[in-house]
Amino acid sequence: MTKKLKIDKYIRDNPLLYKSFMLSLEIVKLYKYLTEDKHEYTMSKQLIKAGTSVGANSNEAVVGQSKRDFRAKLGIARKEGYETKYWLDLLRFSDYLTYEQTKKAYLLLDECMKIICSSINTSKKDLSS
Repeated sequence: MTKKLKIDKYIRDNPLLYKSFMLSLEIVKLYKYLTEDKHEYTMSKQLIKAGTSVGANSNEAVVGQSKRDFRAKLGIARKEGYETKYWLDLLRFSDYLTYEQTKKAYLLLDECMKIICSSINTSKKDLSS
C-alpha cells in the first residue's frame, strides 16, 4: 500500500519548498537503503545532513525577516546543494549506489539549485535598486 502524502499548502504552492521537500524524502530513502542494506554509515550520514538541509534552509529563507536574511539562507541552501551533489557522486562512483537509485535525487537537486540560484540573483538585483 502506497502512502499518500498530505503536504501543507504553503509547501505545495511554492515550487522551491515542494521540490526541496521531495528531495529530502529521496535523500531519506537513500539513507535508509545505505544504512540498512549496505551498512554504510559515514558517507550516508553526510548525505542526509546536506540533502535535508537544502529544504530546511529554503524554508527558513521563505520566512526570513528581511531580504538580506532571505538571501543568506538561500546561500546556505545552495552550499548544501553542492555538498549533496558531492556525496551523491561519491556514493555512486564508489558503487554504493547506482545511477538508477540516484536519478530522482539528482533531478530534484538540479531543479532546486536552479530555483535557488535564480532567487539569489533576483534578490541581489532587488537590493541594489
